[in-house]
Amino acid sequence: MATCSSRSLFASSFTSISRPSCQPQFIPFNLPHKTGTSRFKCSAGQTGFFTKLGRLLKEKAKSDVEKIFSGFSKTRNNLAVIDELLLYWNLSDTDRVLDQLEEALLVSDFGPRITIKIVDNLREDILSGKLKSGKEIKGALKRNVLELLTSKGSKTELQLGFRKPAVIMIVGVNGGGKTTSLGKLAHRLKNGGAKILMAAGDTFRAAASDQLEIWAERTGCEIVVAESEKAKASSVLVQAVKKGKELGFDIVLCDTSGRLHTNYSLMEELISCKKAVGKVVSGAPNEILLVLDGTTGLNMLPQAREFNEVVGVTGLILTKLDGSARGGCVVSVVDELGIPVKFVGVGEGVEDLQPFDAEAFVDAIFA
Repeated sequence: MATCSSRSLFASSFTSISRPSCQPQFIPFNLPHKTGTSRFKCSAGQTGFFTKLGRLLKEKAKSDVEKIFSGFSKTRNNLAVIDELLLYWNLSDTDRVLDQLEEALLVSDFGPRITIKIVDNLREDILSGKLKSGKEIKGALKRNVLELLTSKGSKTELQLGFRKPAVIMIVGVNGGGKTTSLGKLAHRLKNGGAKILMAAGDTFRAAASDQLEIWAERTGCEIVVAESEKAKASSVLVQAVKKGKELGFDIVLCDTSGRLHTNYSLMEELISCKKAVGKVVSGAPNEILLVLDGTTGLNMLPQAREFNEVVGVTGLILTKLDGSARGGCVVSVVDELGIPVKFVGVGEGVEDLQPFDAEAFVDAIFA
């Protein structure tokens, strides 16, 4: 890894920080703030900061609804058959139409349990006379899906508490888009006015720190990295959270090594990381976000269950949904695990990690 002296972007004050070579390294990227960027001027004692930040993210999500709409185009195309089925619906056709509707939901990875529940609810309302047209049936279908999302996964906003720094741990398997999601999340939070510190806690993958440093430079955030290959992930995260307290950062974003949910020794390391940061800041980590590859559909459920049992996942980031026609997995994972989806990845751009809005999602897949 390049040292401080070889990087022109490093602040001169960095060289005055003395440390043993095995200790994590603090790299401030002091990039100028763009003019016109809104920032909240809040001290650590002003507990309304995170509330304001959450509201700002939610407002931005509402204004970016077109990204959600375009990001779920493949799932929407899969479900377009429902409109055809309901266009000339009549009561005598109910069983045939509902059978085909059930098939369309299953193909989009809604999962057998949810699909049967939705279809049974529709059948009951049709036979009781509550639903008398194709338009009413589609409206009821959307309400059913929305209710599933909001009843079990209602806390879609980040829950960052009231102490600074708030700590967010990002966990997941290899290849799910974990480090990229962290970088995009940093970009979104920083644009919302938060002072962000990244922690390169992925000490297993050789290129992970380099990748996160690129994101730090790209977003103008500071980062703590390990100078030694033998450094423990927990020590990197602890040093980052300590630095976050000392220097008045709002949020510390902690990357962790990708790991299979079946690798119990590595899963145990996550417990160590969680306990370690909790000793530095009471109540930390505030969020443990699990990154799941949306293209895997329902296959993500075993991963999510195992990570949740080990570290207590508080929210989900579902990535690569723009390249998948299996958007129904969003509903399945919320219903199965009761864990809210916080963000969805609907493209490769830095702005394409979108705060999850259940209503916008339902409108996007059943347009």
